Amino acid sequence: MPPKKAAIDIDAIHKALANPLRREILCWLREPGRHFADQEHPLDFGVCAGLIDRRAGLSQSTVSAHLATLQRAGLLTSRRVGQWIFYKRNEATIQAFLDYMDGGL
Repeated sequence: MPPKKAAIDIDAIHKALANPLRREILCWLREPGRHFADQEHPLDFGVCAGLIDRRAGLSQSTVSAHLATLQRAGLLTSRRVGQWIFYKRNEATIQAFLDYMDGGL
């Protein structure tokens, strides 16, 4: 039996990707070792929201709203460790979206 494809919300993904900062965050998270090498916790956890805030140069609440939009679209996953929240790309959803765009139009 072939592996099950990720269920994706195409419209939510398009809306999430319509914002340049959200696209930039996804690019940063593609290479966390390059963009967030100073993180104290292992990058396997994802990247701490505070470091994403700092790199974006915007308020915590603004960046948090962008991260929430990406997460609702399924493009990011989050993990809470103590008081910190770590984000990483959801590669399965990203690949399913790219496959859809490649063959769906």
